[in-house]
Amino acid sequence: MPARALMFQGTGSDVGKSTLVAGLCRLAVRRGLKVAPFKPQNMSNNAAACLDGGEIGRAQALQARACHLEPQVDFNPVLLKPQSDSTAQVIVHGKMLDTLSANNYMNERRQHLLQAVTESFVRLSEQHDLILVEGAGSAAEINLRERDIANMGFAQRMTVPVCLIGDIDRGGVIASVVGTRAVISASDAALIKSFIINRFRGDPRLFDDGVTAIEELTQWPCRGVVPWLPSALKLPQEDAVILEQGKADTDKRNAMVRIAVPLLSRIANFDDMDPLRLEPNVELGFVPPGSPIPRDIDAIIIPGTKSAMGDLAFLREQGWDHDIIAFARAGGRVTGVCGGYQLLGKVIHDPQGIDGPPGSAEGLGLLDIETRMHTEKRTRKTDGHCPRSHTALTGYEIHVGVSTGPDTRRPMTVLADHPDGAISGDGRIEGTYLHGIFGNDDYRSWWLNGLTSGTAENLNYEATVERELDRLADGLEAALDVDALLADARATSVSG
Repeated sequence: MPARALMFQGTGSDVGKSTLVAGLCRLAVRRGLKVAPFKPQNMSNNAAACLDGGEIGRAQALQARACHLEPQVDFNPVLLKPQSDSTAQVIVHGKMLDTLSANNYMNERRQHLLQAVTESFVRLSEQHDLILVEGAGSAAEINLRERDIANMGFAQRMTVPVCLIGDIDRGGVIASVVGTRAVISASDAALIKSFIINRFRGDPRLFDDGVTAIEELTQWPCRGVVPWLPSALKLPQEDAVILEQGKADTDKRNAMVRIAVPLLSRIANFDDMDPLRLEPNVELGFVPPGSPIPRDIDAIIIPGTKSAMGDLAFLREQGWDHDIIAFARAGGRVTGVCGGYQLLGKVIHDPQGIDGPPGSAEGLGLLDIETRMHTEKRTRKTDGHCPRSHTALTGYEIHVGVSTGPDTRRPMTVLADHPDGAISGDGRIEGTYLHGIFGNDDYRSWWLNGLTSGTAENLNYEATVERELDRLADGLEAALDVDALLADARATSVSG
């Protein structure tokens, strides 16, 4: 018997779909259901490695964790990774298919990918009791409806009922929910069985009249008004909301250690910073474009990027190259992760245009390495150790390019089958391809205490994520009519 399914679509982007689905996944598991997450199409540069070497969006990896499952490519069969303002890398079933412009994707490939989406969904439906599906962007993007595979196009194809989510914190939530009902087709509206109001601050009963108005105007029942749940911001995030939080660490002005992270234009896997952000004695701030990197800091971390060549130029446009080099010359600690590691080197070669237009570009020159882009992409979970701290490491690699040079003789990590990364002669500049390195508690403590002794607390990052998933589920259990939501889910079948 195929699984029952329920899809969560939003009135817009960043209304909390990913987090709500993660919490509901944990709730369903608590009720003894064999549940799996699913997102037909995701657009994000924040990816997670699967055991089979594929990659999916990090939101689906978190949702899988909420289900006590390992990430697998069927949870997110189509992943679009923006590489420039007009192109994106297309990942299908975890592997890179092509790099396409938005126009080519819309007109040539979009419908062809529906088959891949359908195959994944059918496989999951044969293995689970319940599938909780996350849409992408807005359900009301009627200009994209004809070729849609992420929202109503998928829901109609698989006859999946929908719950619509509106974010009251953004303002205009009545208009956004009612407006969605007004602009979508009657057949699409018929698939929407209910709605949820998310991120309410204060007493939810104050919005009772608003709920009544929406119910009367849409004829959809409300399944609950969800308050602003602090746990949502303590979990790994996929969307830019976490970056805004990172800039506003106002409760840590007296922190023992301050870390700056330049907000690159194609920043990728920024949840690498989450364990540092959760440390009580650490103030971690993302530096927005147009602002200089502060001088009164203890370390700079250059994060991953989907386009090292593009973000090298972007970094220089902001003047951050001067800030980083001056900080390093003054004895500051600079760490690069993945693409950020590549930026620290002397030069990046991309003769085949893997990362953008073909060519070479001078890096920051803080590490004596050169990087050459290759067509083969390395995607895998891995483990190893840090030679300096003698701590065990686990994490994952997702990158194109190989870095070589004298400084690689001092590897930052040693992974299962090869040395990784590089360290400058004075030990102050370092880089690694290992994502998730700061999620290793012993290593993170050693690294922080190397900046200022006594900084690290006894933070167990993995246990923290589990605790916050449970707290998120508790908050949703209290705010939502979960029985009614589960009753809205139904067995699915492929439609025309």
